[in-house]
Amino acid sequence: MTRTARCSCGSLSAACEGEPERISVCHCLACQRRTGSAFGSAAFFKRESVTVRGESRTWARRGEDGPGAVFHHCPTCGSTVFWEPLFRPGVLAVALGGFADPDFPPPEKQVYGETRHPWVTVAGAVEA
Repeated sequence: MTRTARCSCGSLSAACEGEPERISVCHCLACQRRTGSAFGSAAFFKRESVTVRGESRTWARRGEDGPGAVFHHCPTCGSTVFWEPLFRPGVLAVALGGFADPDFPPPEKQVYGETRHPWVTVAGAVEA
């Protein structure tokens, strides 16, 4: 199975082969700012399972408790499509929203629950 995540304008995409290794939600304040939402969400795939098409710009940030990540976003519309989590070499995190698929499997993990908005509930996701 191949699923493809795209930016808002369609110029940058990440085609992901097979099932993700992990699907998670992050409630850290940096992800809230990055997404403009109450949390960030990602499906993690082995790098060799992801084919990227289109130009991206990068932005790196240190993590709250680790080495951080390098984010790849579309230079036209600004959507973050995928990122390289430096704490998981050989893996790409692909933004769940980029798949635009309501049938995508749900997150099973969530992190940084201490900064979760109290009204956010992620059914079935356990705190990692």
